[in-house]
Amino acid sequence: MLTVGNHFPEFRVQACVGNDKTDMKELTNKTFAGKWQVYLFYPKDFTFVCPTELVEFGKKVKEFRERGAELIGGSTDNEYCHLAWRNNHPDLKSLPYPLIAAQKLAADLGIIDPAANVCLRATFIVDPNGVIQWANVCNLNVGRSVAETLRVLDAIQSDELCPCNWKPGDAHLKV
Repeated sequence: MLTVGNHFPEFRVQACVGNDKTDMKELTNKTFAGKWQVYLFYPKDFTFVCPTELVEFGKKVKEFRERGAELIGGSTDNEYCHLAWRNNHPDLKSLPYPLIAAQKLAADLGIIDPAANVCLRATFIVDPNGVIQWANVCNLNVGRSVAETLRVLDAIQSDELCPCNWKPGDAHLKV
């Protein structure tokens, strides 16, 4: 699995960004050039834990964007499956970020569960230069914390020494 300090792989993917067939777009690394990116990989569409995470991240999209970060969700399902899921799940209809068809990208990142052949529940924070600054993986049954992802993004962007449980407003460590 790629980790902190590695460059995020070059990619060209199809993405579902809305609720209509015309809402399919091709995205690449250049789409997000100069921005922080938070990638949210999840096992598959039409499951139970995944929408709880995607919806909660969607509720906080403004907070991520205030930090100059774009959210990108993805699984090994294709863009048409993402579209069908968005249209069939009432909580996903207004999801404010793209869902990418990440078959090759997930393999390039090394986040395919070998037994289930789906994405692990992986989060990557990537800086504006394309370097992974945080990588976190949960097993297939455990949802991640939106608050923790925001906290870590804040800590990374502070460019300071941040002690355990640091949050914005807390003191940084001095050497």
